[in-house]
Amino acid sequence: MDIYEAPANYRPTARLLQGRRILVTGAGDGIGRAAALAYAAHGATVILLGRTTAKLEAVYDEIEQSGGAQPAIIELDLATANEQNFLNLASSLAQEFEQLDGLLHNAGVLGERRPIESATWPAWEEVMQVNVNAQFLMTRALLPLLQAAPSASVIFTSSGVGRQGRAYWGAYAVSKFATEGLMQVLADELENTSRVRVNSINPGGTNTAMRRAAYPAENPTDNPDPLALMPTYLFLMGDDSLGVTGRAFNALYLGFFAY
Repeated sequence: MDIYEAPANYRPTARLLQGRRILVTGAGDGIGRAAALAYAAHGATVILLGRTTAKLEAVYDEIEQSGGAQPAIIELDLATANEQNFLNLASSLAQEFEQLDGLLHNAGVLGERRPIESATWPAWEEVMQVNVNAQFLMTRALLPLLQAAPSASVIFTSSGVGRQGRAYWGAYAVSKFATEGLMQVLADELENTSRVRVNSINPGGTNTAMRRAAYPAENPTDNPDPLALMPTYLFLMGDDSLGVTGRAFNALYLGFFAY
């Protein structure tokens, strides 16, 4: 698998996403929160999707206080969501917006870190539901709205253990291999028939709750803040990446990035 990066020292224009409607899953915390703030700061109307209303409301307030376009909040627990929930989501968005310009699949769960031999089915099933099945169902339901946009972008969140398997990462690693496969298949299907481009990002080690759970002995501050990764998320979401599809990216880390 070839791995790509955004252009070195990439600096998006202030109006990169002006007028765009972008849905971000897992928008209440970590990388999802950072992406929502960055997209809003560059002109987008952000649809904040997550399972914890209080966290989504906090991001909503941050966006409004910074002068961004009024966001929308959708509370949905991907662990329990079924096919009809995603069809209802698409119907609701279609009533509010004539198109969807971007979809960032950021939400995910870590699950158990243990050998495959001792993996438990409930934990395995939850990881696959959130990290794979929900992404498939949501993407399929939202494709008509994405295809209605002049140039829409879908970004899947990958991981280093989804590009090279590693012991004891179990369902999480397998789910990220599946994520890369879903990205590649969808990109290949849409490349010559649609204006929707599809890519993946491996954020790498980042100071998030999931990283702290995976590496409890690690000093969290040794890893970059999620906002430092936003150049890649902005590059792939905006028109600077027109024609770029089916590629696996590593997040470009800048020591400081003011969104």
